[in-house]
Amino acid sequence: MSGDRIRTALITGATGGVGGAVAEALLRHGWRVRALTRRPVADRSGIAWIQGDAMRPEDMQRAAQGADILFHGANPPGYRNWRGLAIPMLRNAITAAKSGGARLIYPGSVYVYGPDAWPVASETAPQHPLTRKGAIRVEMEAMLAEEATRGLRFLTLRAGDYFGPHAPSSWVATIMLQNGKRLRRILTPERKGVGHAWAYLPDLAETIAQLAEREAALPPSETLHFGGHVLQGRQMAEAVARAQAGRLPVRSFPWAIVFAAAPFNTTMRELLEMRYLWRETITLDNARLRAILGAEPHTPLNAAVTSTVHAVRAVK
Repeated sequence: MSGDRIRTALITGATGGVGGAVAEALLRHGWRVRALTRRPVADRSGIAWIQGDAMRPEDMQRAAQGADILFHGANPPGYRNWRGLAIPMLRNAITAAKSGGARLIYPGSVYVYGPDAWPVASETAPQHPLTRKGAIRVEMEAMLAEEATRGLRFLTLRAGDYFGPHAPSSWVATIMLQNGKRLRRILTPERKGVGHAWAYLPDLAETIAQLAEREAALPPSETLHFGGHVLQGRQMAEAVARAQAGRLPVRSFPWAIVFAAAPFNTTMRELLEMRYLWRETITLDNARLRAILGAEPHTPLNAAVTSTVHAVRAVK
C-alpha cells in the first residue's frame, strides 16, 4: 500500500462466503474494513460493523462515506426473488460508490455466458445466457457499464463455482459434504469428461485484495477473469474423497430426483435450471489478470479441499 494513509473498504455481504473472505484478505493487506449488516454480529477482529440494510439507499450511502472501495458481496438468500432483491441492492451500491468516489468491486460469474462463449470465455466474449439467472446477471453488468458513463468507477471479477472454508451454500459444502453429515459416498454432478471452473474463496479474495492495492492504476471500467482450479470430470469429488478419514466411493448425483421434485420445490427448480453448468465445459481465460498481477493466487487443490472439509466438519 503506497503512502501513509490507511485506506478504507466497505463490504456488503461480509457475513457470507465471498464477502467474509474479502474482508479477511483486505485486513491482512492493512486496509480499514467496514461491513454493512442488518443484524448485530459477534465481533470479528478488525471489522467495523455498521448497522444497516443494502436495500435502503440511505444506509448504503451513510456506510460508504469516506470509503476508497465498495465491495458488493450481498446476495439474496438462495435464489428466491433474485431480480427483486439483487437489482435494487446493486443500484444502491452504485449510488453509494458514486456519491463517495469509491470504486465498486463486483463479483461476477460464468452465468452471463452461453454456448457461443464456451468452452473458454474471455472478458469480451458475447453474453447470450441460457437461463433467467444468467439474464439477470447480464442486466446487472449492463447497469455497471451504463453508470460508468456517468462517473462510476468499477471492477468486475468473474469467477467459477465457489468453494472454501466459509462457503456454506457451495456445491462442495451442501452436496459433496452434505453440510458435515456422516458420509457414505461423495456425489458429483458433472457429465463424464466435462471441465469445470472452481474458485477457492481465499484465493479469489487475495486476488481482489491485490487488485485493490493497484486500484488507482486500473482503468475506470475494468472486467477481469479469475481462472481458479479448472478440473476435469470427477477430480473435485475425488479430492473431497481423499480428504476424508477413510476411502469413500464417488457416485453420480441423482438428477432424476431433482427432475421429479422441481414442479413442487423452488430450490430444485433453480438447481435444474443451472444443470447445464455440469454438462458443458465452461472456463474463464485469466490471461489479462495474470498480466496485471504477475500470477494468480493459487492454493494447491488438495490443500484447498482439506481446508474446506475441516471447516465444514467444524461447523457441524
